[in-house]
Amino acid sequence: MEGISERIKMARRMAGLSMRGLAEAADVSAMAISKYERGLDIPGSAVLIRLARALDVKVEFLLRPVNGLALGLSAPSFRKRASLSVRKGEAVQARVQEWLERYLAIEGLFGDAVAFELPADLDRRVTRPDDIEEVALNLREAWRLGWDPIESMAEVLEDHGVKVGAIKGYDAFDALKLWANEVTPVIVTREGLPGDRQRFDLAHELGHLVLAPAGDMDGWRKGAQEKAAQRFAGAFLVPAPKARFELGQHRATLDLMELHLLKHKYGMSMQAWVYRAKDLGIISEAYATQLHIQFRRNGWHRDEPGDPIPPEKPARLDRLVLRALAEDVISESRAAELIGMPMAQFWQRMREQHAGFPAVLHS
Repeated sequence: MEGISERIKMARRMAGLSMRGLAEAADVSAMAISKYERGLDIPGSAVLIRLARALDVKVEFLLRPVNGLALGLSAPSFRKRASLSVRKGEAVQARVQEWLERYLAIEGLFGDAVAFELPADLDRRVTRPDDIEEVALNLREAWRLGWDPIESMAEVLEDHGVKVGAIKGYDAFDALKLWANEVTPVIVTREGLPGDRQRFDLAHELGHLVLAPAGDMDGWRKGAQEKAAQRFAGAFLVPAPKARFELGQHRATLDLMELHLLKHKYGMSMQAWVYRAKDLGIISEAYATQLHIQFRRNGWHRDEPGDPIPPEKPARLDRLVLRALAEDVISESRAAELIGMPMAQFWQRMREQHAGFPAVLHS
């Protein structure tokens, strides 16, 4: 039963429960929970079943081998953490660790993981905001993305060695970035985020991986890295030449429907387009402020008008599991464990996402 203590602790944190809260839900003493988590005692089968029910996990999860728990995970950097409580932050981190375990486990079956490596000739140093535009353009060219809209930010990152996930979280959590074993960058967003916000978060965290701010960034000393990553996100999603192609060199006003259509073309929010136009000098700072006031007055800073951009679904883990299943490398029960849900539920989700396919093969 080695490792069950770590599993109980992880599942408790994933559920956002205190030791006392778990004790009450499982009808055991808080002292017993403490002993289980410290490895001083092992729960019997009846208690194990009650713990699993209280934690909303399968008993098999609590008995799962602990190889993945040896992962060297760096401290995560959160976006929007100011109002995220310590317990909720721990719950998010535990869910990320559990997902990452499954991801690395299936990837390890094939031994062909993509290593994250930035182009050797990419100059990442940034001393002024305009340098960020250059870095974003150079990275897009090095990754052969051209200047056109990026169809899937998640796929671009996964193709270049970044582990990308989406987990259930809290409103105060948008995204986080961390490193696994010091060499693999991991970016996780909250499930259910609007697609434009999710894509911007992914590009923002990529900015943190890529940029090396130096100097005072023309007065950006306070919060320079955050502001640099914010500028990078806009520049990576909509390169400066394309922004000027769409909006022109100089504008006195912007039409809201125009911004909405551009949002759908590039997968970047209307508000981010306003910032982009201001950063590139297409509109004045005063007019940008006027638009932001209008958005806030109408509540559009939280929920933009019009039809939303659907969120992206990172799919590499699913593809690896289906590959292993097709090649008889794993059983259906192991596939369900790695996917993180019963296979019947997985196939139902696939049918909903893909117009009924594969209804015949998996009914």
